[in-house]
Amino acid sequence: MRDKVLNYLGLAARGRLLANGYNTCLYMMDKKKIRLLLIASDISENSVKKMVSSAERKKVPYRIYGTVEELSHITGKTSSGIFGITDENLAKAISEEIDHKES
Repeated sequence: MRDKVLNYLGLAARGRLLANGYNTCLYMMDKKKIRLLLIASDISENSVKKMVSSAERKKVPYRIYGTVEELSHITGKTSSGIFGITDENLAKAISEEIDHKES
C-alpha cells in the first residue's frame, strides 16, 4: 500500500492546491494562503531553520516529512523539498496522517 501522505500530496499537486519552493512558500505565507507547510527531512539545515522560524512567526503549521526525492517525484516538481498546502481540508488530512504515523 502506498503512503497516504504521498497520495494526498499528489492529489494537492493535481488539484493545484500546492505551492512549492522556498521563495514561493514564503510569499504565500505572507499572503496567509498556506494552511500547512511540508518540509523534506533532507534539505539543508539552514533552509529548515529559516522555514520553521518563518512558519512559527506567521503561525503556519508545519511538518517535516519524507525526502526531496519522494516529495518531488509524487508532485512532479524537480528537486523541491518545501511545499505549502493551500486547502484547509487537505492540510488537515495530511497533518493528521503524519501525526498518526509518528505516534
